[in-house]
Amino acid sequence: MSVKGRTTGAGGMSDPNPHGRFPTDQEVQQMDAEHDSSRAGQLRTGIPGTGLDPRRTGLWGGFLDNLPVAEAVEMVREFEAAGVGTLFLPEFRGADPFVRSALYLSATTDLRISLGVATIYARDPEAMVAASATLEDAFPGRFVLGMGVSHRALVEARGHVFGPPLKTMRDYLAAMDATAKGRKLPPRILAALGPKMTELAAEAADGVHTYFCPVEHTARSRELLGPDRWLAPALMVSVAPEGGQELQEYMRFCLGLPNYTSNLERFGYTEEDFRTASDRLVDALVAPGDPEGLSRSIDAHLEAGADLVVLQLVPPPPAHVVRDRVVGGLLSAGSPRGGDRTAAR
Repeated sequence: MSVKGRTTGAGGMSDPNPHGRFPTDQEVQQMDAEHDSSRAGQLRTGIPGTGLDPRRTGLWGGFLDNLPVAEAVEMVREFEAAGVGTLFLPEFRGADPFVRSALYLSATTDLRISLGVATIYARDPEAMVAASATLEDAFPGRFVLGMGVSHRALVEARGHVFGPPLKTMRDYLAAMDATAKGRKLPPRILAALGPKMTELAAEAADGVHTYFCPVEHTARSRELLGPDRWLAPALMVSVAPEGGQELQEYMRFCLGLPNYTSNLERFGYTEEDFRTASDRLVDALVAPGDPEGLSRSIDAHLEAGADLVVLQLVPPPPAHVVRDRVVGGLLSAGSPRGGDRTAAR
């Protein structure tokens, strides 16, 4: 049985038909509350042995897709040893995020993997359910299913028709719920920039992952999500030399995607900011690489309502640069309390 999109009757949840009858409405509501609580607990429970609270900082791992699998697996082991609690994997460069997740989870002990995010156009709802349920069964509590509608240009490059984002995602989630058939699913989060997609995540998912957003967007997302949904904004961290062009080039690449510029317009940024990748826009989106400046940026998102801040080095450097920064203490930035909100949770 599917209750609010989260299945019951499997993986330790209450049996929906223990006495050969259908559950009453009251029993359905109780099972739904139990399952929501269990999934929220998966997202908010600290991971023992890492030395870090995964509610505070995670690591964006897209650079791993450029490595041979054996090298990527070994680097992930190093990340866990260095204290990384949560690794976010995008779907962009041709590597399958579910296969990579299984490899990395198999090679580690406590590391949690979140997809950040898998495009729903790459697989039908049954395929998404099957892959994520298999990972939840194999690695209970260590996998988070992140999903998004991606970008029109990327979807059409795959040969698909890009549909209305909100309706497409709502219908997809409903189809996942219908096909789950008792399988226990991991927590699911949505890539959400606009308010309507964020509201859908509050209604039908367990949280939100955001990208290329200022701290004001984090605060607004928390308002829309309410107190009980997970919020994990990405935060770009500069590794560019002072006055270097590489960061500007990466910014212009992202600014060429209308999803991002439309969202930034809601917070007062203009076509001139986008055309020039203005200093005020860069300052709003990219944290400085020094420990003090990075700590301030992390704490600002946590105080705005984030549960976890996902750090991405930009412009994307070679993998060994990321490894050296992580081993050198990149994820130790931020206040020991992790911001007032995190301390309270």
